[in-house]
Amino acid sequence: MAFVTGAAIFAVVILIWVIGTYNRLVQLRQNVRESWSAIETELRRRYDLIPNLVETVKGYATHEKDTLEAVIAARNSAVSNVSSPEAQAAAQNVLTGALTKLMALSEAYPQLKANENFNQLQRELGDTETRISQARRFYNANVREMNTACETFPSVVIANNTGFKPQPYFGIDDPAAFEPVKVGFGGQADADPGYTIKTPSKIEEKDSR
Repeated sequence: MAFVTGAAIFAVVILIWVIGTYNRLVQLRQNVRESWSAIETELRRRYDLIPNLVETVKGYATHEKDTLEAVIAARNSAVSNVSSPEAQAAAQNVLTGALTKLMALSEAYPQLKANENFNQLQRELGDTETRISQARRFYNANVREMNTACETFPSVVIANNTGFKPQPYFGIDDPAAFEPVKVGFGGQADADPGYTIKTPSKIEEKDSR
């Protein structure tokens, strides 16, 4: 009788652990999804600013057609790449490079550089880039916690049998890009943040900062 009672208690403990671990994995997955949604919100704000910025530049730099068209093309491509963090990372890399070239035009057009609307858009874009960086850090922190649960024993047993998988980090190659992003108009364009996706097995410690 004592053996049966002990076995029943053990079974109940295991069941409680399984349920608790599963619920924790669900919560971690939800945290990752919510934090990715925050990134998407800031990216949409970035997309909304770009057409106004391009129109303002066009009024002073009519001969820079290729640069202006490249920004719009990169922006439209980024808008359409909403399927996954991997697709967004590649699109953001191209868009950031195009924006860097656009901002550098102000050095050749003093009237553009002095335009208040252009300066206001510059500030708004800089603020948005900073929020994207903050949202990215929050997302990566949630991904790290999710991946740890999916890859360590004993929770890995539940994860493997219930469909939970490690999620990709939304990383940046350039260490300088971990500082708040500034959109400036000095002699050289600001560093390209270079958005990339890093797989959980290759993520560097800097992505958790």
